[in-house]
Parts: sequence; structure tokens; C-alpha cells
Amino acid sequence: MLNKKEIINLKITAEDDEDLKVFSAYLQDSVIVVNDIKYLPKNRKFICIFNRFMWEDAERGIFRENKRIRSALVFNEVSSVKSKGINPKTKEKILEFLTIKLETHKESRVVKLIFSGGSIIKIEIDNILSTLEDFGKPWKTNYKPKHKILNANI
Repeated sequence: MLNKKEIINLKITAEDDEDLKVFSAYLQDSVIVVNDIKYLPKNRKFICIFNRFMWEDAERGIFRENKRIRSALVFNEVSSVKSKGINPKTKEKILEFLTIKLETHKESRVVKLIFSGGSIIKIEIDNILSTLEDFGKPWKTNYKPKHKILNANI
């Protein structure tokens, strides 16, 4: 039996579109600085280090405090990476993560990481081979993200 104070770090893999939807849900409301976004073309890897809001713990009531944890999102078999609305020179700029979208074309797949303010990272991949893994210890945050429901008929 787990102690309520015991921390279990998230470690999951994605191999299809449904798995990416799970990643998207876990990463919702994460924040990242531009400097924590890396494309390693020789290794064909794309890596983002997020400060992830621990929705799973807030929803289950495990912690009385809201918490964040560092999480590494890694895509393998990456052919190219492009971005819109992200300047690599603004290394300390904070981006707020919204969702992951997958577009499948005849000869390729494109994963889009969508951030608030219209910023997007497009990752062209050969196959969906991705991991999302927490590392380190969580920390308390006073801020719990809140969302307004604009249209329930979407």
C-alpha cells in the first residue's frame, strides 16, 4: 500500500495517436522555457523539459497542495523540426503548453506541440516512438490552472 506522501514518477511511452492524447492530457498547463527545447538532428531526437502540473494528484486528492514536476518529452525518429512564434534567442521566454495534435500525410507524420499565444512546434517523424518521463522531486505551487468552458457543444 502506498503512503499518500510517496511520490510515483510518471514514465509512459507513446506508439500511436491515442497514446499522444494521453501525453497531451498529462502535459496540459505545463510551462517550458525556450532554452529547454532541443532538437538533436544527428541523433534524430527532439526533447522538451516541461514544468508539468500534476493533474493526476490534484484530481485524486493525493496532495493538499498543488504541485509541479520536471518532465522530459522525447520524440525519436525525427526528420525535421520547425516552429512558429518561438524565437530561439529568447531563451528565458516562458511558453504555456495547450495540446498535442497529430497530422498524418501520405509520406509523413507531423506532431504539433501547441502553446498559448499561437506558438507551435512542428515535429516531422517517421514513426510515433515517444516517451514522457518525470524526474526529480515535485514542488509546491500556489497556482492551480483554471479554464473557462467557452462552448460545451464543441
